[in-house]
Amino acid sequence: MVVPLSSPRVTDITQRAQSILQHLIGFPTISADSNLAMISWMAEHLERQGARVFLDHDDTGSKANLFATFGPDARGGILLSGHTDVVPVADQDWATDPFVLHEGDGRLYGRGTCDMKGFIAATLAIAETVDADKLMRPLHFAFTYDEETGCLGAQSLVGVMRDLGLVPDITIIGEPTEMRVIEGHKGCCEYTAHFTGLEGHGSAPDLGVNAAEYAVRYVTRLMELRQDLIARAPADSKFAPPWTTINIGRISGGVAHNVIAGKAEVEWEMRPVQNSDADFVKSSMARYCADTLLPAMQAVSPDASITLTTVGEIAGLEPMAVNDARELVAELTGANGADLVAFGTEAGLFQALGSHVVVCGPGSIQQAHKPDEYLEIDQLDACTTMLSRLVRYIS
Repeated sequence: MVVPLSSPRVTDITQRAQSILQHLIGFPTISADSNLAMISWMAEHLERQGARVFLDHDDTGSKANLFATFGPDARGGILLSGHTDVVPVADQDWATDPFVLHEGDGRLYGRGTCDMKGFIAATLAIAETVDADKLMRPLHFAFTYDEETGCLGAQSLVGVMRDLGLVPDITIIGEPTEMRVIEGHKGCCEYTAHFTGLEGHGSAPDLGVNAAEYAVRYVTRLMELRQDLIARAPADSKFAPPWTTINIGRISGGVAHNVIAGKAEVEWEMRPVQNSDADFVKSSMARYCADTLLPAMQAVSPDASITLTTVGEIAGLEPMAVNDARELVAELTGANGADLVAFGTEAGLFQALGSHVVVCGPGSIQQAHKPDEYLEIDQLDACTTMLSRLVRYIS
């Protein structure tokens, strides 16, 4: 049963979360850069509250995941999880410094306020209220690196958790959902196709292999597959849109107007609603390259090639008939049901670990990745209210 909280208590915690968020925004944890300064600050914060903390570093030693636990040394428990990295601000027109928290009109502005340092700040504020001796179940915290570039940190951390037998009963991923309970989302598969042709003078295109032209043909085939994917959408799909999507993120190649492009790249992604769609797209593109593009390229230059690099293949969050996380968070928030979203998160990784998972956090995904990203203070307050109730629920 949810224990109602008094307004002053919630307001105090929200104000504390806002103060913590100011620190977190000050760490420019763009995915291309290190997150260690922020991780160290959070580790010290949690250790001061009595948490048991360990770090999981990447191979370079410049990034780390953080895992912390309050309460009994027992199996199961509840996990609160978020990612520490943010997207770049280059070439975005910000009204204020994106790495200095700015308040105005009931909103908190800064890179990562919505996606998703607001949730992390709320969890750290709640950690200050925890009496570990009173917890009936472990309360875990997981903060990862490189979610924005393929969920690389979570993949590593989940592997460590599996080896250690750390499988939470319930996982709450605090991505921005406007505090709606999300029980499912599409997967996210990211790839880079590399084309190697044969350079030459632009006046004799038949003597070279224009990698940029073959990249365009590759993209055209991907766009044709979009229509096939619409037709393959399950009749009962609840996603919006209900089919698997393909997006072309970047095309690059060539060095000058009058030079046949010797190199080209295509960065693309798909968000499958079912695993069979991902297999369909990958096999279709592999056949097209092997049967059509490569023979034409190698007829001129035997060394011509097309290679595909997998940046990340992240499983979706599959809606489950029985989901203890959904039931608990609906009770904590007062929600009358659960929804699905099109954007991806780390949730599928924790579900594959064996945890019951939902996504629920403050802010709107419509603000994520944009200039003047913001989080409404009311949303932060709703999040701290939910987390306060969670602590009481397991105490």
